[in-house]
Amino acid sequence: MKNIRLLLVDDENEFRKTIAKRMKRRGIIPEQAESGNAALSILKEKKIDVAVLDMKMPGMDGIEVLQHIKKDYPHTEVIFLTGHVTTQDGVEGIKKGAFDYLSKPVEFEHLVGKIKQAYDKILRDQEKKRDAEFRRKMEQQMIATERLASLGTLAAGVAHEINNPLAIMNEAAGWMQLILNKDEMADMPRRQDFEKALSKIKMSVDRARKITHQLLGVVRKNDSTYSELDIKELLEESTQLVHGEAKSKNIKIINEIDPYLEKIWCDPYQLRQVLINLITNAVHATGDSGQVVISLKDIGKQAAIVVSDTGEGIPKENQKKIFEPFFSTKSPGKGTGLGLFVTRGIIEKLGGTIELTSHLGKGTKFCIKLPKLPKINNLLEHDAGLSYIPVNPNSGKPAFPEKL
Repeated sequence: MKNIRLLLVDDENEFRKTIAKRMKRRGIIPEQAESGNAALSILKEKKIDVAVLDMKMPGMDGIEVLQHIKKDYPHTEVIFLTGHVTTQDGVEGIKKGAFDYLSKPVEFEHLVGKIKQAYDKILRDQEKKRDAEFRRKMEQQMIATERLASLGTLAAGVAHEINNPLAIMNEAAGWMQLILNKDEMADMPRRQDFEKALSKIKMSVDRARKITHQLLGVVRKNDSTYSELDIKELLEESTQLVHGEAKSKNIKIINEIDPYLEKIWCDPYQLRQVLINLITNAVHATGDSGQVVISLKDIGKQAAIVVSDTGEGIPKENQKKIFEPFFSTKSPGKGTGLGLFVTRGIIEKLGGTIELTSHLGKGTKFCIKLPKLPKINNLLEHDAGLSYIPVNPNSGKPAFPEKL
């Protein structure tokens, strides 16, 4: 009973105060209101589970108060008290959403029983909602698992069936380029057209290779090599790799680094891939003369990496799909739709999280949170997938700080 947040609404002060006093003996300290307006004011300030509401009050009557409650506070259950009115009024209240009604003079134990029943209904509804949310998440996980399994089968076939023809196409294009570069071909008619066509072939081959590589990267269980790294240096290095493209669009890249952020234990190769993916995406999404801001923050046991741009933003209907395989907001031929899918997989494998915030016309922000120190238990498990665990040569134990 003590968990029930109760509101008593009745213009008869003595009756209301008597009920409140007896409720306190049961462990409930109810809120009290002498009118409908007073009741709605309390509901604005406090969360109420059950409201015991007099049907007839001066000013706003019980039915009108009920309609406000069901509109603005749908999780609050209402029990009507009817006095000098007919039973039909109580039935009308139930039709409009009340849990039940009781006639005055009310039997206290009967009222307590109804309040318990109303609260039990709230708990059941909450449980149903949790179950529905759990099922939804499980369905999403099943879909992701099935897609990943399909990707694994596809990637194995792609690696064998496509990479070999791509190698032959690339070699043939290179051989044709060598012929075009010979002196006797200098005056060849429409030479520039041939060179343009060869350039397109090479670009397409490189794109197909990239898709194949990303597909294999998604399904391959690469070993992780943890080491102590200076994330600030890694960020500077990653930023330099996309500096040329940003400069060509007059995009300013700003690094905001927390001076108190210490070194972290992570896989530098995989984290570098994540940073390059996110910074490159930010540059692609940002128009000319825009800016990309990358910030590093110390947030206790975690390090936060935030990459934000001043681009067009991502529509709400696409934000839930952005981490799905083969989904891309880029124009056809500009993206594979695997970059963010791979990025999220890497971050989760490193024990971190990645979240997206985006507003149309204002830009997009990706926030990564990574543990500064990996869990010893995870490192020592056989299936942790680590090819290297730092070891203290004197003790033979993992060489992580003692605070682990």
